[in-house]
Amino acid sequence: MFVMELTYTAPLEAVEDEMDAHIAWLDGYYATGVFLASGRKVPRDGGVVLAGGVSRAEIEKIAAEDPFVVAGVCAYRITEFIATKTSADLATVRENPVT
Repeated sequence: MFVMELTYTAPLEAVEDEMDAHIAWLDGYYATGVFLASGRKVPRDGGVVLAGGVSRAEIEKIAAEDPFVVAGVCAYRITEFIATKTSADLATVRENPVT
């Protein structure tokens, strides 16, 4: 599973100009089941996406396709982790660590 933390690198007005395209991009990956949750950070200097079911290379490619990245208004920090415990609603993405 991945925590995709994005940080705005441009003024909020420039981010807002790309918001519709960013939301459409999010919706596409929700439809495929890759994205599990997303939202704005507080204070509003970026956002967070939880994702699963793909490889590190795939998630980096997905992040690079974000209209925010294409427009140069954000940068991603991607953290991979093993979700060994989840709520019942996220049981399908629970993982067993390989030791």
